[in-house]
Amino acid sequence: MKVRITFWRVVFAIILLAGGYGTILRFTEGLGAATGLSDAFPWGLWVGFDILCGVGLAAGGFTMAAAVHIFGGERFEPVIRPAILTAFLGYILVILALLIDLGRPWAIWHVLVMWNPDSVLFEVAWCVLLYTVVLAVEFSPVVLERLGLRRALRWVRASLPVFVILGVLLSTLHQSSLGSLYLVLPGKLHALWYTPLLPYLFFLSALAVGCAMVVLESFLSQRAFGHMLPAPLREDLLRYAMVMLVPYALLKVMDLAQRGAVGLAFEPTIEAALFQLEFVLGVVVPLALTPIRGVRSTPAGQAAIAGLVVLGFVLGRLNVGITGLEATLRAGYFPAWTEVAVTAMIVAIGFALFGLAARHLPIFGHAAGRGHAAPAGAVPR
Repeated sequence: MKVRITFWRVVFAIILLAGGYGTILRFTEGLGAATGLSDAFPWGLWVGFDILCGVGLAAGGFTMAAAVHIFGGERFEPVIRPAILTAFLGYILVILALLIDLGRPWAIWHVLVMWNPDSVLFEVAWCVLLYTVVLAVEFSPVVLERLGLRRALRWVRASLPVFVILGVLLSTLHQSSLGSLYLVLPGKLHALWYTPLLPYLFFLSALAVGCAMVVLESFLSQRAFGHMLPAPLREDLLRYAMVMLVPYALLKVMDLAQRGAVGLAFEPTIEAALFQLEFVLGVVVPLALTPIRGVRSTPAGQAAIAGLVVLGFVLGRLNVGITGLEATLRAGYFPAWTEVAVTAMIVAIGFALFGLAARHLPIFGHAAGRGHAAPAGAVPR
């Protein structure tokens, strides 16, 4: 069997080699040799992007599952399988990133038997673990259809509402609790980002980016597999993203005003510039563009709006996880190239696994829950 060499396959191989080297260096020489971390700054890119962003960007799974199975949004059924697949792969890769980042990854099982209910990390760890199991169950009908196991498929479909409700509860808990992690850092996290409302801001931003990610994923799927969501669905998803961005923006502005921190956003500092970038690109511009029908109804406009929401979300999480801490700790943290390579490797593996699943499983062109599935060979490219 001949393997066709393409530009993107070469890029993928280079990323895997670089990330593999960084991973080997991390496990043979330690975190100090493979990262820019230190005792003064122990959480960096692998927490700020791989975990904070990774969990949030996978929020489309529970938002779409809730929309279809709980709130009766049957028109979103074509969305649910790609969204669940993205979420499932996202959480698996978050766990992989966590294993690489932990100082003693072989002790990760301790959270199962050494309970500490007063710890936010304990709650996050259990919710992520349980929600990954829920995602596996929610995704299993795709595999069962492909294997032709109809009896098992009926059992799983009958139990899906219970798992969907459980998944929504678990996601609500840990999406917000990721913000709660930083509440233990008063005086260490910059005032532009430290607020008692962090859990609510994290949850609202996850809901918004979940819808935007589904739209952006649709455009990527069209380029890779020749499949795109219908235009009305993309428009609706962008509207729902804006519905979540409005309370997020109001809450953020009101919080800054109440804490007397508005002035900090206009100071001539790097932190103020990054805050403005996060808020303007990720909130103000999408909210201004979406009401314009000529922008919202075109594929290019939809991709731009969704991309800006995702970009603003990533900048916001990186500002909390890195910028806001570096501003006060002054530890001189900057990611090592091996640190970046490992993160790029994890993202590349996610793309590759999604492509593999899309080519061999009935991900697209179905009516989930109604028994109508496209054959596995229906993917155009």
